Amino acid sequence: MPYRFLEDIATADVAFEAWGNTREELFAAGADAFLRTMVHDPEAVERREEIVVAVESTDLDLLLFSFLQELVFLKDARLLLLHPEKVRIMEEDGCFRLESALRGEKIDRQRHSLVVDVKAATLHRLRVAFESGIWRGMVVLDV
Repeated sequence: MPYRFLEDIATADVAFEAWGNTREELFAAGADAFLRTMVHDPEAVERREEIVVAVESTDLDLLLFSFLQELVFLKDARLLLLHPEKVRIMEEDGCFRLESALRGEKIDRQRHSLVVDVKAATLHRLRVAFESGIWRGMVVLDV
């Protein structure tokens, strides 16, 4: 599990730190933590449907923010809970572009033990950095 929840960061929200050997691993870990925030057992979410998302930003921290906001949108608009299957980040002319294949299914309250509803990713303490050979990110989710 390349993430951990941070109890002392936000009292009314959920904070987590995620990490990976690559930017892609970090972003996938962030999506995993996002899903785990909402569902007690993420493995109960079957990988039935595939969705491809793409977001862009000039900053890696804002790219992570946009990616998580896309997951919030898909959960709210299409009732989808999603696992990251593949994440690809490209950099060109000072702009980062993320493309991700996600797999999951619609919320089923009988099979998915829901914990909280994530309303949004926030900019509060948002950070992506390369430290000591590891990509690390911190996120606070509004629940």
